[in-house]
Amino acid sequence: MEIYFSNEIKQAAPGYRLIKIEADVVNAETQDELWNELGQFADSLKSLLEISDINKRPGIAATRAAYKACGKDPNRYRPSTEQLCRRILKDLSLYRVNAIVDAFNLLSLKSGHSIGAFDRDAIQGSELTLGIGRAGEPYEGIGRGMLNIEGMPVWRDSIGGIGTPTSDNERTKVSMETCRLLVTINMYGEDMPVEDIEAEAIRLLETYCAADNIKISVIGQ
Repeated sequence: MEIYFSNEIKQAAPGYRLIKIEADVVNAETQDELWNELGQFADSLKSLLEISDINKRPGIAATRAAYKACGKDPNRYRPSTEQLCRRILKDLSLYRVNAIVDAFNLLSLKSGHSIGAFDRDAIQGSELTLGIGRAGEPYEGIGRGMLNIEGMPVWRDSIGGIGTPTSDNERTKVSMETCRLLVTINMYGEDMPVEDIEAEAIRLLETYCAADNIKISVIGQ
């Protein structure tokens, strides 16, 4: 998968870096071990953070700053990591989805970065470009219906948007049939060292997703 950055995103988020992961996987119902691990980390967040602290996490703060630079209000369309943290600190239960989604929700919480997890076979073409959403651009967020992505960072394949920091697209979402995975870890700032994110991604993929042929690369603008 070739990666490109539009000129507009280069100007709005000059410090952006991407961790791209590709792997062969076997998806499954979320194992109790993974769910317990996610719950334990959620409990640790409750003991460390208040609601007002969430936006101060470097990765979340940098993503919110990128939204503002692109023209989006991050208080109306929160990045997914911020959404997860807020649910936890408000004592709202997290959604138990499947092994791949929940593994990367855990990594998102740990790293402070919004993460896109996609079914590689549902992506059209061999290129992805990071740009900014346009007025009226069609985009169906997972479980959200049609989402207004104008002014929001968006990954596009050959036919349209597949992922934003707020929500991935229904068209390319991970399902129980997903066997080839593409992951985008969107680093607008640094919260957790890159090498630690890579190591944790590999551990989660191998432990819970029966992953093989894992390929990881870090791409800057």
